[in-house]
This record gives sequence, structure tokens and C-alpha cells, in this order.
Amino acid sequence: MSTGTSTFVIRWINFLTTLLAIAVIGFGVWMSTHHDGCRKSLTVPVLGLGTIIFVISMIGFLGAVKNNSIMLWIYLIMLCFILVAILVFTVFAFIVTNNGSGHNVAGLRYKEYQLQDYSSWFLKQLKNSHSWKQLKHCLVKSDNCNNLSKKYKTLTQYKLAKLTPIESGCCRPPSECGYPAVNASYYDLSFHPISSNKDCKLYENFKHVKCYDCDSCKAGVAEYMKTEWRAVAIFNVVLFIVLSIIYFIGCCARRNAARNRSKV
Repeated sequence: MSTGTSTFVIRWINFLTTLLAIAVIGFGVWMSTHHDGCRKSLTVPVLGLGTIIFVISMIGFLGAVKNNSIMLWIYLIMLCFILVAILVFTVFAFIVTNNGSGHNVAGLRYKEYQLQDYSSWFLKQLKNSHSWKQLKHCLVKSDNCNNLSKKYKTLTQYKLAKLTPIESGCCRPPSECGYPAVNASYYDLSFHPISSNKDCKLYENFKHVKCYDCDSCKAGVAEYMKTEWRAVAIFNVVLFIVLSIIYFIGCCARRNAARNRSKV
């Protein structure tokens, strides 16, 4: 690749990623001023990501503008670390999301989830009392369970609904408990549970209790996390390919910059 082409491409790619980094940092600042504690917990990672992208992009941009081989070397080294990190995280994400799936229940269109089906890494995170306390707070605040009765006006609609993993695991008791559903958000708990599952005793109709302390709820969150992580892993594969191409172009730009410097 010619000197002009490689430096031109690197220059504009990093100019665009610098603008992206500024947008990410701005989004992180906005999240820090938001009153939702669940969103605030993401502030530091978002700001950190924006800062890293900004620093690397500026080094690459200035290196291409000034045709400086040293700055391009630094840019390539940092980009190499990112490529390795993306590769490691992607492999890890595919490994931890390999296990776990829902179980069909007769008469229902949605599935139920069991905690033991998921990877040990997910189990460790979800069984941590401090981590689950924060997650539980966010689940209660999201009000997903209380909105079920608004979404499904009749019991028939509720039974035919396709509930999300979190709605299925956190908003209702497991089907094996045998509690009759009065509506989408209320169960008749006067019946003696036909199962020894501890979740049957943990479920309450109160909006702040529901089944948030149940293993079925943790399993529903694990299924949600599995889906999200798998989507991120697939995105990372695409990102890895794109960054590899940029890395190759950067290598050409650095080599050409070093060649031009030796001619001076």
C-alpha cells in the first residue's frame, strides 16, 4: 500500500474514532448525572472505554498527520493489546455462554429456567449476595413484573404470552409449585405447594418480593446475560476483523513513515 493511501486511511479512521470517543465520554457524563443507580453503575466502564478510544485515536491520528513512525509504533502496540483483549474476551464469552437453556412447560408458550444449567462462572456471579442485592434492586425498580397485569388483561392472554426469561423467572413462582394464577401478577398462595422446591416458599405476591430471591429468577437473569454476552461476542468477532484490517493498514503507514524518514 502506498504511503499516501495508508496514512490517509489511518488519519481519517482515527479522526472518526476520536469523534466517537468524544460521544462515548459525553454519554458517560450524562449517565453520571442520571438519578438511576442501575445506570450509574455503568458510568465508570463507559468513561473508561471512551478515554481509551480517545487516547489511541489521537496517537494514531497525529502519527499519520505528522508521518511519525514512533507515534505509529505506539499506536500499533496499543492496538495490538486491544486485539488480544478482544480475542481473549470473545473466547471466554463463547465458553461461558455455551451452557444453559430453557425448559418447556406443558400449556405455556414461555420457558422456565434452572440455575444449575448455566456455567459455573455465571453461578458464582449470581450467588454473590452483594452482586445479587444490586441486581435485585434494579429488577424491582424496572417494574417489569407489575406491568404484566397491564400487558395481559385476561388470564388466557397471560398463559398464551411469550414471557422474557426475567419475567418468567422473577415475576411468578415455578409451575411445579402448583399455585393457581388469578391474573398476570397475582397467585393463589392458599394452596399447599406440591413441590419441595424452595422457590415455592420464597414467592410472594407483593411487588417488592415476587420471586426476586428465587433460583428461578437468578436463572432467568443468567439466560438474559447469556443472550447479551453471545450478541457481544458475535459483535467482537466482526470488530476483531475490522481492527485487524486497520492494524494492517497502520503497519503499512508506519513502514512507509520509517522509509521516508530514512531518506531525509
